[in-house]
Amino acid sequence: MITIVSGLPRSGTSLMMQMLAAGGMPLLTDFERKADIDNPRGYCEWEPIKLLPKEPNRIDEAEGKAVKVITQLLLSLPPGRNYKLIFMERPLPEVLASQDEMLKRRGSTQSVNHALLTSAFRDHMREVVAWLERRTEIPVCRMGYRKVLSDPSNSAKAVRDFLDLELNVEAMAREVDPSLYRNRSG
Repeated sequence: MITIVSGLPRSGTSLMMQMLAAGGMPLLTDFERKADIDNPRGYCEWEPIKLLPKEPNRIDEAEGKAVKVITQLLLSLPPGRNYKLIFMERPLPEVLASQDEMLKRRGSTQSVNHALLTSAFRDHMREVVAWLERRTEIPVCRMGYRKVLSDPSNSAKAVRDFLDLELNVEAMAREVDPSLYRNRSG
């Protein structure tokens, strides 16, 4: 089985990867992108995943592991593998606010155009949902970022049950640091 963790940028994908690692699941990550103020515990990314559209068989390196795949690359997942997808969801206003803050911390004076990005993200999410509806062989567990932060124990149990693996739920829940929930909406 290949466990995919995906979602829009700033939706909690790194947190879910950290929870899985704490629970005892091996990750496919290279730690190329270092921890910083925006993700103090690291990004848990695997740089070669960006090659997926041209080298789809690279996904086979994730067998028995969890790997983070940005939503744009989900559409390049080749058929014929046993995938399970944990899809992180976060309200778009929070995603955009988080991206704004990240840009400011990196010295950018430009703000994200929220109207333009909201429209682009909504269009993209429609495309991803349509793709998932066609890929019925891929089970999906939708995890709300707010829910993970407010109820880490039950969120960890839900992930464990979805994956049907012996994961340490208590260790997974301990990975959640609500103080890192810095950009909220409504």
